[in-house]
Amino acid sequence: LATGNPYIKEKMDLDVAVSKLKLLKQNHLSQKYALEDKIIKFYPQEIKRFEERIDGYNSDIERVENNTILNDDGFSDMVIEDVSYSEKKAAGTAILAACKAMTSPEPKEIGSYRGFKLELSFETFEKQYVLTLVGSLRHSVPLGADIFGNISRIDNMISSLPDKLKACEERLADTKVQLENAKAEVERPFPQEKELSRKMERLAELNALLDMDHTDNEIVEGEPDVAVVAERKVVEKVR
Repeated sequence: LATGNPYIKEKMDLDVAVSKLKLLKQNHLSQKYALEDKIIKFYPQEIKRFEERIDGYNSDIERVENNTILNDDGFSDMVIEDVSYSEKKAAGTAILAACKAMTSPEPKEIGSYRGFKLELSFETFEKQYVLTLVGSLRHSVPLGADIFGNISRIDNMISSLPDKLKACEERLADTKVQLENAKAEVERPFPQEKELSRKMERLAELNALLDMDHTDNEIVEGEPDVAVVAERKVVEKVR
């Protein structure tokens, strides 16, 4: 069939090409709508979240600076259950005693350290005690059975605040770049729009030509043969 009419072969090829281009355009539009949603909701929420955490880190770093007085042992006083401890061993022992005295996994305020409230809880899934330093933000420290190890974990958490602040600032900057890239990307038109339009126009032309050919064929095939009609009339007269 295609060999007899070159338009049919061209139409078949165009049907396939147009279908592929329409699918690509639909994918392009889907990505565009997803980006528009991110521009309206996701990125602003992320930016606000990072900005709030940055404010929190700055506040807690200042809190540490204003409430840390190191003794000769490099330790700042810690209060556990209304008792102030100036030695690591005594403070670490008091923390373990507070763990043993817990009767509920729910968070419980047990003291303060370097400007933070100390909140003790028990994670039933992980089966471990957690000490949370509560300031502008919450900083959790999993506890172990070692007296000095727990104090080191707490101090290490506090020492890591500037690094966490920096990481948060970098993520904020990266999110703002992603937002600007998304705004630029959402304005980008479908790159093969002209090709799709051109092929759809040609396909419409071919459909019109093929419909015209089909109509002409029906007319030719529908015309009665003159000789056959004459023969039928002769037969009828003889009868």
